Amino acid sequence: MVGRPQQWLSERTEQDIEQQNALLQLERLPRHVAIIMDGNGRWAVGRKLPRIAGHCEGIESVRDIVKASAELGVEYLTLYAFSTENWRRPQAEVNALMRLLEYYLETELEELDQNNVRLNAIGKIAALPKRVQRILATAIERTRDNTGLVLTLALSYSGRWDLVRAIQLISLDVRRGKLSPEDINENLVSSYLSTHGLPEPDLLIRTSGEQRISNFLLWEIAYTEIYTTETLWPDFRRQEYYTALAEYARRERRFGMTSEQLSWDESGMPSTRSYLSSLFDFLARRRA
Repeated sequence: MVGRPQQWLSERTEQDIEQQNALLQLERLPRHVAIIMDGNGRWAVGRKLPRIAGHCEGIESVRDIVKASAELGVEYLTLYAFSTENWRRPQAEVNALMRLLEYYLETELEELDQNNVRLNAIGKIAALPKRVQRILATAIERTRDNTGLVLTLALSYSGRWDLVRAIQLISLDVRRGKLSPEDINENLVSSYLSTHGLPEPDLLIRTSGEQRISNFLLWEIAYTEIYTTETLWPDFRRQEYYTALAEYARRERRFGMTSEQLSWDESGMPSTRSYLSSLFDFLARRRA
């Protein structure tokens, strides 16, 4: 767990303190949470508002979830803010989203910095408007030495783009003689992705009821637990976030192993030896 921000901690209600303490007692909170923030447009359309109104309200959800994550001591939070596919949206909406991103970075930077949050970004950042690039670079530099929550914004990002880029970079290094094909393994591929330095997500949350990954962190979520909710992103606040975290804490993450192996590991017994011993006992009983 990372250091928890004193300013945000002091702003909590008694009910919120009780709920957070209950979650912390589970001792199984995810280290890294990734979120596909979906449903802003539908939220606005359902209220007969312009789509940008949904994105504006979604910013309030971002604020609340960032605060709750930092308060709980979650180490990494990655938000799918703008995909490469989002460039296909009407130009007026794209322009409004870029202005909204500027607004968030400029208005939240001081509070993020004061609460020890380190800002990070992944994606094809060079595709963003120059002004957004400058503001983003300033915010990242301002918070680079902070030691609390690492908040990563996925901007102009796609998992396929990142994998193709990694393959290109690896191929260049093979051509230059820095690598040989035999050097290529999972760890090497991970080191060439834009997410290098981040642990793989433990929990992926998707709002708005959709049941797809949408080209997000395709390599990194191989063993990530997935939680989906019908709630549209502008309505997704800390109460439902707590529900997602509690659901995660109840799950058993096996990483390809059996439940028995996990219980052996937790009791301190060598899992391989225990498994082989059980196998030999079973074979002996069959021969008897």
